Amino acid sequence: MGRNREPFASLMLYHAFKWSVVSPMFNCYFRGQVYGAENVPQEGPVVVVSNHASYFDPPILSCCVRRPVAYMAKEELFQVPVLKQAIELYGAYPVKREAADRSTIRAALNYLEAGWATGVFLQGTRTPDERITEPKLGAALIAAKAKAPLLPVSLWGTSKILGEGSAMPRLVPVTVRIGELIDPPSSADRQELESITQRCATQINALYDLGR
Repeated sequence: MGRNREPFASLMLYHAFKWSVVSPMFNCYFRGQVYGAENVPQEGPVVVVSNHASYFDPPILSCCVRRPVAYMAKEELFQVPVLKQAIELYGAYPVKREAADRSTIRAALNYLEAGWATGVFLQGTRTPDERITEPKLGAALIAAKAKAPLLPVSLWGTSKILGEGSAMPRLVPVTVRIGELIDPPSSADRQELESITQRCATQINALYDLGR
């Protein structure tokens, strides 16, 4: 039987990091704006799908949906003592970059069963223009297996946070728009997965086109 909320320790770590670091940076430094926060279910499993253009996207997205979001992270990070425990508490799970395989899907399903929101970048990689042009089916497959709804989110402006060759974030405006929930596919049939994936991509791109 699944849980409705994340573990207490993870919630505490999420709020500590959010209010001490992410929220001040998002609201003050990036002059962040959030639309559609009322669309986010505050308990129970949900697959958060979005565009992706910056390393800053995961913490910004998690901050704006007001609950922890579990994301895949490079396998190498889990070999570092202390860091391994910290990022696991925060909801990260390991993935081999060259092979996002069944174990990755299983890890995402385990988090959903435990009551987490799980984040998936719909294109699977960063895109410099912030738009989704070639969405992957992984998020829809996870949603189908978990019977969890999908939540489309648009991140606008994050591609400009880091300049070329710079590690210092720039003062740029960032806008996050959260769409309406999409029911999970009723099966893992490829045609249905493609249909739901395209609905997610279309909604995210439409939200993105609203701009600042």
